[in-house]
Amino acid sequence: MSKHILIIGGNSGIGEKLKHLLEQEGHKVTSASRSDGGLDVTEESPNFPEIEGPVDGIAYCPGSILLKPFRGLKMQNFQDDIAVNYLGAVKTIQHYQKALAENSSIVFFSTVAVTKGMPFHASIAGAKGAVEGLTRSLAAELSPKVRVNCIAPSLTDTPLAEKLLRNDKLRENAAQRHPLKSFGQAEDIAQMAHFLLSDRSKWMTGQVVHVDGGMGAISNG
Repeated sequence: MSKHILIIGGNSGIGEKLKHLLEQEGHKVTSASRSDGGLDVTEESPNFPEIEGPVDGIAYCPGSILLKPFRGLKMQNFQDDIAVNYLGAVKTIQHYQKALAENSSIVFFSTVAVTKGMPFHASIAGAKGAVEGLTRSLAAELSPKVRVNCIAPSLTDTPLAEKLLRNDKLRENAAQRHPLKSFGQAEDIAQMAHFLLSDRSKWMTGQVVHVDGGMGAISNG
């Protein structure tokens, strides 16, 4: 059955791949992002797209990658990460909550760095930790009408991670840090989001699903 899915941040990376997967199956997709000049979630009152009819799923994809030593982080860095990753998600769900259909699904994105301590991740891990808390709180509050889950990737080859994978040496080092000896591809994460938005995951809510090449669960030995 065709669904109507809203993707915030659907013009690049994981969001773009997810949009393609959904449209291939014949679903209606409404997409908005900063890159097309249509939406900035950090604004006090973002210009969210108007939609017609109920929404069967929302994927909130905007994110940030700021890796710095703690001593080099400014308060504005923490505020910026919170604004994009957490408050943007809050604003999105508050705006569209009344439009969510019965048996709908919300998908957020976190990072493996929330549960696996990593140097230089203090700002982004804190912001994404808030997203994981939001996931569980909303899952409890909105059930049984709405399912809420979160994906926690490790390093994934998207425009956001371009600087971290900008040459062959960095790409090889990134691959070797993971037990599966590879870093993620946008489609790897999009496939999980696609599953969580579908009826195939109808008995899942409040979960943080790690799609991270084994980084969060096992030793690289």
